[in-house]
Amino acid sequence: MSHARPDLPAPPPPVIQGAAIDARKLARARSFRRQPTPAEATAWSLLRGRRLLGLKFRRQQVIAGFIVDFYCASRRLALELDGAPHDHPDQAEHDVRRTQALQKRAIQVLRLRNDQLDEPTLLELLAPYVQRFSSPLAPVHDLPVEILDPRGRGGPGG
Repeated sequence: MSHARPDLPAPPPPVIQGAAIDARKLARARSFRRQPTPAEATAWSLLRGRRLLGLKFRRQQVIAGFIVDFYCASRRLALELDGAPHDHPDQAEHDVRRTQALQKRAIQVLRLRNDQLDEPTLLELLAPYVQRFSSPLAPVHDLPVEILDPRGRGGPGG
């Protein structure tokens, strides 16, 4: 039974449809969470616990085979912090491919240089996404988001 409203556009596809998360990627994401870069530690201190605009972020989230620095499922929003390694042409090319793959899954990717990271900048960067979804035409709870976690958390009913 579908509860789709004909006056609203079709919802975007789920983030991951039944795909298992590669154990190596999951282990790498856990390692990144345990040993964050200084910029990631700063960002997490600002984002964790819905401290910024009430948005819930996960850190080092595996999505579609990629590890994103921070992910807000309710807004389908990935936040990537870029330091000097992202200036290398090979890494920049990889970043473009990853952004395109995530955008195909209706995930907006925001990039921020490490040296620009502070609370006012994050507020300015994220505020439009809070305002955009406060419209009655695009309720957040209608967006299907399915993040699979082998421990049973974060998926349907999890």
